[in-house]
Amino acid sequence: MRVFHCDHCGHLVFFDSVRCLHCGSTLAFLPDQLTLAALVPDGPGTWRREGPESPPCYRLCQHAHEGGCNFAVSAHDPEPLCVSCRQTRWLPDLSDPAHHRRWRQIEQAKRQLYYTLALLGLEPQGSQTGPSFELLADMPGIPVMTGHRAGTITLNVAEADDDERARRRLALHEPYRTLVGHLRHESGHFFWDVLVRDHAAQDGFRALFGDERQDYAAALQAHYARGPGTGSWQEQHVSAYAAAHPWEDWAETWAHYLHMVDLLETAASYETTLTIADGAAPVRQRVHDPFATPSPDFATMAREWVPLTLLLNSLNRSLGQQDAYPFALSAGAMAKLRFVHDLIQRHQRGHAP
Repeated sequence: MRVFHCDHCGHLVFFDSVRCLHCGSTLAFLPDQLTLAALVPDGPGTWRREGPESPPCYRLCQHAHEGGCNFAVSAHDPEPLCVSCRQTRWLPDLSDPAHHRRWRQIEQAKRQLYYTLALLGLEPQGSQTGPSFELLADMPGIPVMTGHRAGTITLNVAEADDDERARRRLALHEPYRTLVGHLRHESGHFFWDVLVRDHAAQDGFRALFGDERQDYAAALQAHYARGPGTGSWQEQHVSAYAAAHPWEDWAETWAHYLHMVDLLETAASYETTLTIADGAAPVRQRVHDPFATPSPDFATMAREWVPLTLLLNSLNRSLGQQDAYPFALSAGAMAKLRFVHDLIQRHQRGHAP
């Protein structure tokens, strides 16, 4: 994700900022402009972007105070919630302070997901609807399973707890488990329907990922019976779980593609320069922004991805942290990432003005 600068003083601010620490300006993210902006009061409960030519008028999301949301809403929008918060259809009991904290953390990750999907042209348009979310807590004898079904993404709010997420990661022998990673993965199931099933792209999908018509429950049962991390999954898959079933292969690949474009955008925003192996002579070059116009092709993104993740992991190790991106992508996995990239590109061209 790119970095932003305060409209008032030019100081560095971030996607989830609500106030500039340098000048004190009120900040909010404007989904219609996909940017973080300094706001000034424009009437009772309304705001406008600071500057001489700022006609759009905004309200803050109803969850601005209680939920920590920093997304703005058009003053003409009858919805009290922002485009991200309104996607959540079910919440845990927020009178429980632990649930309240978890809700805020999950919504923050959801806003990050919204930002990336919007830049990819995948936010709802016209009569389309995006995924809805149910944030649920375990009840006695009724555990909540994170997953996707018929356009609804369910997330167990316990995943917001670092200790619980670490426990599950170790129990399942996973190298990586984060809130935004969960949401990216589950959004992949939603967009399989949108980009593959609804656009009759199953033949190309099956050629790479396999036939999704095989019994899903039986495939997952066999995966867990084999034990996590077994087999030769590295040759064709981004993760061990991706080898469980073609749908999970797609969702894991989709999540990694969103990791890729987000990290590349962040590196480009900081004007990161890498040494790229190009034939016999390595070359130094700036990381390309995947959302620039014109956008870089997938080959360029893939060529920059490996040295960028090595840099990221080396920085983490220098602070005594585990690798932030503990994966080594094979040629087979890269081919699947390219398939996702090409589908999104075709979708963008189909919705271009």
